[in-house]
Amino acid sequence: MIRIFHGARELGTSGLVDDMHRDRKRIFVDLLKWEVPVIDGDYEIDQFDTDAAVYLVAAGPDGEHRGSIRLLPTNGDHILGSIFPGLCDQPVPRSPRIYEISRGCLSPRLRAPERREVRNALTTAAVQYAMMHGIWSFTCIADAGWLRQILSLGWDCRALGASRRIGRAMTGALRIDITTGTLDQLQEAGSYRSLPLALADLPEKVAA
Repeated sequence: MIRIFHGARELGTSGLVDDMHRDRKRIFVDLLKWEVPVIDGDYEIDQFDTDAAVYLVAAGPDGEHRGSIRLLPTNGDHILGSIFPGLCDQPVPRSPRIYEISRGCLSPRLRAPERREVRNALTTAAVQYAMMHGIWSFTCIADAGWLRQILSLGWDCRALGASRRIGRAMTGALRIDITTGTLDQLQEAGSYRSLPLALADLPEKVAA
């Protein structure tokens, strides 16, 4: 199942969201060595985890975090527009109809076949969410490894500028356009994986 959270959550109000932030810390801080905020030594939570954020979270049968992405409207603060606008040759795309995908995180507990399955489920859920909410496009920032995966998923995407080195990795920005044919494109590329979508029923609260 894919759970949809509108707005960040305070630590302790959702076990699934807490687990997501723990896995984000394990991946982005412990493994990739990103210099990003860590709360209470265990949770990766940054300045973009606000009530404007939308989270698509893949939950396992016991309610555990299997993978997640964060969506941010680009007419507000987001990573590409606020921190890395230089990755775009032209002005950063900004619109309430364009959302940024960030913090794509797959649980380190997953095996390789499960990682692919959860990645495809989150990709499909993002497109479904966009079509339900009138979102025209996604933008995203990714290093070379993730860029290759994003391009291979089958949807319409293009580079917003030349990749450049950020930290230890070559990094670029993409725009992904969503149309009525995008789900068919995912199916043709073998990256379509539809799971039930469910709105989270917790009260909306901003994370610390």
